[in-house]
Amino acid sequence: MHRSLARPSAALPLVALAAFGALLGLVVADWAPMMRWDASVSASLRGFGAVRPELIDWLRTLTGLAATIPYVAVGVAATLHFWIRRDRTAAVFCALVTATVPILWSLFHWALHNPRPVDGFVSVSSSGFPSGHTSNAAAFALALVLLVWPRAGAAARLATCLAALAFALFIGWTRVALLAHWPTDVLGGYLLAAAVVPLAARAATSGRVGVQRQNARVDR
Repeated sequence: MHRSLARPSAALPLVALAAFGALLGLVVADWAPMMRWDASVSASLRGFGAVRPELIDWLRTLTGLAATIPYVAVGVAATLHFWIRRDRTAAVFCALVTATVPILWSLFHWALHNPRPVDGFVSVSSSGFPSGHTSNAAAFALALVLLVWPRAGAAARLATCLAALAFALFIGWTRVALLAHWPTDVLGGYLLAAAVVPLAARAATSGRVGVQRQNARVDR
C-alpha cells in the first residue's frame, strides 16, 4: 500500500476479467436462460415503473450522475488536483481510470450488437453491453475507496466503502428500472470496473514498488 493509493491484490482484476469474459461469451451466444432472466426482471420493473411516473422522473435525473460528461469532468478535476499537489501516483491513477473505462465500454458498444429493452422509460439507441453508466459509477466508487483507504482511519474507511457501494448499486438499479439496460448489462458494467480500476492502481504504483524493493535490498 502507498501513502496516496491502496494497491489491490492481482487476484481481484484477474477474477473480474475472467467473469467478464464468461459473461461476454454468454451475451454473444444469446444464452437462453440468461435472456429469460433478463426479460423476466425487466418485465417486472416495467410494471413497477408504469404505476410510479413520479419515481421514474426522479430516476431519469439521478441516473445522469454517472453519465460520461460528469464522470470525465470529475476524473479530470481529480487528476489535476493530485498533479498540482505533486502526488503523481494518484494523478496517474485518476487519469488512467478516467480515460480507460469510457473507452472500453464504448468499444464494446461499437463492436457488439446487444439490443436494449424495447420501449424503455428512456430512449437509447446504442448497443447495451456493458452498461456505461454502471461502469462509470462502479469505477468512481472503487477509485474513491482506493484513494481514501491509505489516508483515513477505520471509521472513515467504512463510511467511504458503504457510500461508494450504495452509489454504484443505486446507479445500476436505475439503469434496469428505467429499462435502459438488461440486468446482465449492469452486471457487465460492474465486472468491467472491477477489472480496470485495480489494474490502473497497480500500474500507477508499480514504479514505486520497484523503488521500495530496490531500497530494501540496498539497506540489507
